[in-house]
Amino acid sequence: MDRQLGRTLLVLLLCRIGNSTCPYKCQCFTELQVLCADERMSTLPRDISRQVREVIIMTSSLEYLFSHSLMESPQLTKLIFLNNALTSIHMSAFEHLTELLELELSGNPQLDHLYLGTFSKQEKLTKLLLNYNSLQTILPGLFHPLTQLEILQMRSNLLSDLPLFLFQNLGSLRVLDLSQNRIQEVTGETFSGLASLEILKMGNNLIGNLTSDTFHNISQLTELHLEWNGIAQLDDAVFSVLTNLSVLNLRGNRLTAFTNKVFGGEPTNLKELNLKGNRLTELSLDSLSSLTVLTLSDNQLSSLTENLFRNLTSLESLDMSGNQLTSLPEGIFKDLLSIEVINLHNNNLTELDSKLFQDQILLKRLYLSHNQLETLRLGLFDHFILRPKVRLHGNPWRCECQLWYLHEWLMQNLQDVELSDLVACERPDSLRKQTLVSISRDQLVCHLPVDRMPGPNSCSLQVSNDTVVVRCSVEKCSPLTVKVQFQEENGDVREHILEKESDKAQCSNETLRESTID
Repeated sequence: MDRQLGRTLLVLLLCRIGNSTCPYKCQCFTELQVLCADERMSTLPRDISRQVREVIIMTSSLEYLFSHSLMESPQLTKLIFLNNALTSIHMSAFEHLTELLELELSGNPQLDHLYLGTFSKQEKLTKLLLNYNSLQTILPGLFHPLTQLEILQMRSNLLSDLPLFLFQNLGSLRVLDLSQNRIQEVTGETFSGLASLEILKMGNNLIGNLTSDTFHNISQLTELHLEWNGIAQLDDAVFSVLTNLSVLNLRGNRLTAFTNKVFGGEPTNLKELNLKGNRLTELSLDSLSSLTVLTLSDNQLSSLTENLFRNLTSLESLDMSGNQLTSLPEGIFKDLLSIEVINLHNNNLTELDSKLFQDQILLKRLYLSHNQLETLRLGLFDHFILRPKVRLHGNPWRCECQLWYLHEWLMQNLQDVELSDLVACERPDSLRKQTLVSISRDQLVCHLPVDRMPGPNSCSLQVSNDTVVVRCSVEKCSPLTVKVQFQEENGDVREHILEKESDKAQCSNETLRESTID
């Protein structure tokens, strides 16, 4: 149901007054407004007062509007038919409604056509809604009398094509919604005459190609919605005439590349760009310096260049979730000083540079969940002035001494970590599936595997608090040297050497004795 209609009905319910002259099966909440909602009602009420200006007919069994159906209510300014059983409307049904400003004929599954001349007397009409019907075609000239129309919606019908110059006389139209139809092709002539159009919605159609002249007649457009079509390629400069465009939605298409060439390579005023659910492997966004919201989720991005976002200095929200990223360049977010949301959920990230977020001091949300992170580098979260909401679950955390930094940060900022009870250890086996918040720092120890030691020697490294213990098992006749190095902040290195020498005499006698026995 239309939001505005919902608010209207709420107001009516709150303002209901008694009215003995209210039509049968209807409710009169004010002297100006009538609501009729009865499944048994098959004809329009005849006794509507001449004071009434707005009539709403809902969920009735009304199938036909005849030429005389509304002739006794010429004063109406708003007429809404919502979720009825209309199958046919006489071309003269609205002939007497010359004062009409808003008309809706939505939610009629059997309504598949409108006759030419249906709106011939509605010269004052500013809003026409024809949503959720079964309209298969629109006759040329149907909308020509509607020179004052500002909003036209034909969402969710069965339209497969649009006659050329269909909207030629709609010079005042600001919003056109053709989404959820079966439209396969649009050209510049399709939108001829729409000089004032600001919002165009054509999502969920079958549009496979857009050419450079598609939008040349609607250069004032501020919003363009083309989601869920079959668009696989965008011609260079296809959006170049749309210099006022602020919202572009291309979600759910088949694009493998998106470059600034679609805007002719020139700077744009675009604020929001949605490329979610395409097949993107290549990106170039140099000219989008005004962009504040960028959605790149659910694509096939595996690597990004360091300067990809360098010019997007106004960016506030960036969503790169659901891609195939394994790493990010250290400076990829450099100069994004205004960004508040970064979503990297559901990638294959294995590590993050400690300086990755050094410019994102005002970050409010950071999602790193469901990657392949085993640890976080020292200082990664130290740049934030605010305390952002963070998600870290779904990673194979290696709960050893390298995780000290994350563990300490997590315990200090627990209230800011969403789903913290799901942040769990993957390794070592002794801590597997235990949550990070349930273990202590002393349990985060490091062990040097045997296969990383030379020869027959076996050593282990254990870290606890500020003490490092190296324990080596050495054969009696095998010497071993252990070097411990401390590096100062200025780069100077102090080295300590421990040596274990074998007893040469004893080892020589034992060797000789073994040789004699053999």
